[in-house]
Amino acid sequence: MPPIHSSPYFQMDNPHRKSTSSSGGLLRMFKLFPMLTSGCKMVALLGRPRKPMLKDSATTGTIFGYRKGRVCLAIQDDPYSVPIFVIELPMLTSLLQKEMASDIVRIALESETKTHKKKVLEEFVWAVFCNGRKMGYSIRRKQLSDDELHVMQLLRGVSMGAGVLPSPNDKETVTADGELTYMRARFERVVGSKDSEAFYMINPDGAASGPELSIFFVRSN
Repeated sequence: MPPIHSSPYFQMDNPHRKSTSSSGGLLRMFKLFPMLTSGCKMVALLGRPRKPMLKDSATTGTIFGYRKGRVCLAIQDDPYSVPIFVIELPMLTSLLQKEMASDIVRIALESETKTHKKKVLEEFVWAVFCNGRKMGYSIRRKQLSDDELHVMQLLRGVSMGAGVLPSPNDKETVTADGELTYMRARFERVVGSKDSEAFYMINPDGAASGPELSIFFVRSN
């Protein structure tokens, strides 16, 4: 398996800039990507998970995608479990990274179903909004694609972080769609009602200014 990029983070638009402080939070981390190094120990960590890094009940959320492709969202009960929700959002990874320039991102998924026999996360068709703007529609995955399964396997046991993963297609890290990037974080899950749930990112630097990323699921009445 090719090594995961794991050296100090650099700005995307200038790979020669020095790394920034970690106090900026994971959204800033997602805009920074590590440079390839040899002798990476992270691969061994991912390949041989031992004990969960988290002992609390926080939900795990992962945003990932090729730089020139669409971004995906996966939600898991913990880093080791099968995702309870996976969807390819109708927006490019590069567009989401631009939205992160504001340091506050609100992603809302709205189901227009008229039945309430399913749990809200079990709905399939979703209208997707980002920071108040409608991006389009997406359908929840019934099964993981090869790329999505590849990401979940590589990040098994990883609690939080952001960076670049090797391509599942071959030993080359960079494909025609660019590098495969990811951001993984812990989220506080709040059930508002049978028709609404919210996921608030837990800031890893302990800042009290509130979550930088929130994801809302709403079912229309």
